[in-house]
Amino acid sequence: MKKSVLFFIMLMLLLSGCTNTYNQLIKTQDNDLKYESAKQLFAMGKYQKSAYLLDQTVTFNKGSDRGHENLYMIAMAQYNMSNYTTAAEYFRKYATSYPKGSFAELARYYYAKSLCLSTPEPRLDQTETVAAMKAYQEYLDIYPDAKFKETAQNEMFMLQDKLVLKEYLNAKLYYNMGGYFGNCTSGGNNYESCIITAQNALKDYPYTELREDFYLLIMKSKYELAQQSVEEKKMDRFRDAEDECYGFINEFPDSKNVALAEKYIAQCKKYIKD
Repeated sequence: MKKSVLFFIMLMLLLSGCTNTYNQLIKTQDNDLKYESAKQLFAMGKYQKSAYLLDQTVTFNKGSDRGHENLYMIAMAQYNMSNYTTAAEYFRKYATSYPKGSFAELARYYYAKSLCLSTPEPRLDQTETVAAMKAYQEYLDIYPDAKFKETAQNEMFMLQDKLVLKEYLNAKLYYNMGGYFGNCTSGGNNYESCIITAQNALKDYPYTELREDFYLLIMKSKYELAQQSVEEKKMDRFRDAEDECYGFINEFPDSKNVALAEKYIAQCKKYIKD
């Protein structure tokens, strides 16, 4: 009874925003009081204070009925503070430690979601994007009728789009570097690298919305490659560029770049006839 009264008083002081009360909670050895107060702070949206207290009680509660709840609330508090890398680690720990816990499905989803939200912009390394896609796939494999199934699938498509954009930016960078050979330490040139990068992307992501953009880069690169080739390679490369132009027109007859393809064809024919 005495403990219940103490908790009620502490709770009222917390609700009033009393800093001294929170400092007392940090120092107290009463883990039950500390844990219940952390839950109230969490419910109030005071995630930073809640997470600090929960972190102090997680070892004490480990192995008890509320151990899994303690760990999950830490993860959610970090997530709600946008500390996605830290949140992901806690969600992963929950899924590993409590695979059949009442928050197991949510923990796996938010683990993937946290990884997703911490992925970098497309120009940077996309290792984290691949990891997020893998986490979503594991979530869907374990819970085929998952609560967030549709959301997870949509987020996987979004992450895939980021990977495609990364490949497109790489291919475009090669094209823009054009005849610069300073980066071609192993032979070849940037136009060839652009072609290979774009072709591989189309093999991996055949239905991407950037399909035309990749084909355009391939066509332009093949034409420029023919232009810059040594004499003994020019004929074959102009023919290859011409075929690519016809292929582009057949594939995208309504494209605004058809005129460019026709211009390239005329130039290719001029060389081949000569």
